[in-house]
Amino acid sequence: MVPPVINKFYIMDIAPRRSMIEYFLRQGHQVFAISWRNPTAEHRSWGCDTYGAAILEALEAVETITGSEKTHIQASCSGGILAAMTAARLGAIGEADRLASLSLMVTVLDQKKAGVAAAIDEDEANIAIALSARKGYLDGRALAEVFAWLRPTDLVWRYFVNNYVQGRSPAPFDVLYWNADTTRMRAALHRDLVRMGVHNALTQPGGVNMLGTPVDLGTVTTDTYVVAGVADHISPWQACYRSARLLGSKEQRFVLSSSGHIAALVNPPGNPKASYRVSTTDERDPNRWSAAADKHSDSWWPDFSAWLAERGDGQKTAPKVLGGCGLSRLEPAPGTYVYER
Repeated sequence: MVPPVINKFYIMDIAPRRSMIEYFLRQGHQVFAISWRNPTAEHRSWGCDTYGAAILEALEAVETITGSEKTHIQASCSGGILAAMTAARLGAIGEADRLASLSLMVTVLDQKKAGVAAAIDEDEANIAIALSARKGYLDGRALAEVFAWLRPTDLVWRYFVNNYVQGRSPAPFDVLYWNADTTRMRAALHRDLVRMGVHNALTQPGGVNMLGTPVDLGTVTTDTYVVAGVADHISPWQACYRSARLLGSKEQRFVLSSSGHIAALVNPPGNPKASYRVSTTDERDPNRWSAAADKHSDSWWPDFSAWLAERGDGQKTAPKVLGGCGLSRLEPAPGTYVYER
């Protein structure tokens, strides 16, 4: 349902899923969501440039439909890497003012001592790239196994003992069920991200290109809102904090949410176990930042909503129908391609 008034427009990566989108719709935001397509071998050549171009195409569509000159962009995990690279390109070509803000969720740009890149060397990276190139994509189950082995005690051996040794059925857990809904990754995107991680290229101005433009994260001057999870093993929060400091934003808000990679984001208000710390990123050391940051109970979503509203351009009458300006509605999200394979 479209709210009666809207006070800003922004593109949201679909990763946080329906609950977060519905919450922000109720708060008076209009949300345009980009969904990842589950690839087959025919999509093997889609790399970082393909996704950067898709973000810019979505940005143009939002501007066309809404008539807004500025758009908030929020992206998560690897989507955040692509969004940050695209924002850097906009800054380099003099179009940074098209963004009202950039929000990155559980996103690692500085990959030193973080995630998969910290666990493999150049030779292992080349083997992984060759295997996905042969198939055309990296299978989602294989990627899930890699992430599980980043925290083997909790995510491998615990279930081995419970399910196999003791013969017990795993306890119902919605987040793990959701996590098992994997998606494949194109061979070209896998290649680009692995090489970027092994060389930690985003920490070096010009270390990687986006659509032919050298990426310098210091040129991202739009206000940024960065969220990390305190128990996140895929995107360690300290690495997310270091990543936030790579950006050239003068106004930057860093939020450290309770829980891990998924539950830190899917965190609707009303959870008595939830909490978050929040402050600027002026402090160099992540642990000293954590000790000094303000702590709040419940979800960080209301804080994010208020932060977006401060950077909006006032309320506007909401459209009565979806689409417009030659861009017509096709079918309900997430699209028929999701069910094709």
